[in-house]
Amino acid sequence: MHIVDCDLGIQREPFARPFGFKGSYFHEKWNAVVRLTDKTGASAVGVGGLAVLWSDAAVFAAHTETGGNLLMLSVLEHALQRVRGTDFADPPALLEAVLPEIHEYGKTVTDNRGLRGTFTLNALVALDNAAWLLHARNTGAADFDALIPEPARAALANRQTRVAAVPLLSYKLSGNDIKEILEQGAFFLKIKIGQPGTEQDMLEKDIARLTEIHELARRYETDMTEPGKPLYYLDANGRYRDKDTLARLLEHAEKNGMLEQVALVEEPFAEELDIDVAQFAVPVAADESLHSVRDLHAKLGLGYGAIAIKPAGKTLSVAFAMAQAAHAAGVPCYVADNACVPLLVDWNKNFAARLPAFPGLKCGILESNGPSSYGNWAEQLERHPCPTASWLKPAAGAFTLEDEFYARSGGIFEEPAFFARFVQDGDDALNP
Repeated sequence: MHIVDCDLGIQREPFARPFGFKGSYFHEKWNAVVRLTDKTGASAVGVGGLAVLWSDAAVFAAHTETGGNLLMLSVLEHALQRVRGTDFADPPALLEAVLPEIHEYGKTVTDNRGLRGTFTLNALVALDNAAWLLHARNTGAADFDALIPEPARAALANRQTRVAAVPLLSYKLSGNDIKEILEQGAFFLKIKIGQPGTEQDMLEKDIARLTEIHELARRYETDMTEPGKPLYYLDANGRYRDKDTLARLLEHAEKNGMLEQVALVEEPFAEELDIDVAQFAVPVAADESLHSVRDLHAKLGLGYGAIAIKPAGKTLSVAFAMAQAAHAAGVPCYVADNACVPLLVDWNKNFAARLPAFPGLKCGILESNGPSSYGNWAEQLERHPCPTASWLKPAAGAFTLEDEFYARSGGIFEEPAFFARFVQDGDDALNP
């Protein structure tokens, strides 16, 4: 695969309301669009959503929201210049070749020597997706199964017929909105904890929020979970500083009859805190602190019992390696979102559909918070390469994945016409 040309564009989507987590808020999603062209004239378009706050909160705090996105785009632009005119055997080889240099560049442009690896990986998603599609064209790979590297195939050998469509309950999502989500059949709820304030303020707010949500959810029943009730997935995004804080939150859950519904706690502690979590009664999962397989093994050594995989957040190349390592260690995986647009939801969905059912559930997991995050989700669905496909819209809390989904790989191999307009040559690319 010899890259002779690269193009970069951006597309911006406003949120319906400020998107709150890690004790902060942001207001719109920037989607990077990359076109790669090889020496045969074949080209491919890849899309990647930028998530500065999620990937490195220090960068987000040090800059304006727009500035943080521009810095991440500059990292991607540098990577594109690095790959132009270069040969690569496959997308993982491309990523391995450029990542160290690009991460150093990221440290320079952000003026942050402690830049988290997730920031750089998130910047490279659009490049990696384009590289996988170009690789597919060069090798004749016609579907997602053909893309899976041989070492990762055992980890991705399933074909789920249903995958839980996990909504995100952010800080500002109202009780009425949560009730509507439950009425639509959601049975696995991702709840953002780690609210703004001191450690004590945060704990009090998190306890109140969990109690509020439980009071709404406890009335509902489902046949998709082992307890027969909706399950909770608590995501702190590294906001907790003290082991005792998490223990007190879970003690409150136990005393108030909620604990059996807490399926996992994701990324409770800041990345730099090597806290052993084996004592907790619920599985603790790692997410943005994982930049490599080495990080995964370090977390398992601290008692972590689940792994969040983000093809649309940290590249498909890294996702394959993470799934392979987790499978070898016997640790369950699930796929989480980054306020993805529908096309990127289906990159994630292809991955989630091939993982085993998550413990406590009768299906796989795919966080997909677009419907609650954006005010124009229906319009975004119309931009998908397969806008009328049955797999796009969940029913009774899950995506139903029939033969057509697998045959068409969720539409990811089809030209994303809406996004392709952002990387056309000429003035039209500036005003699509």
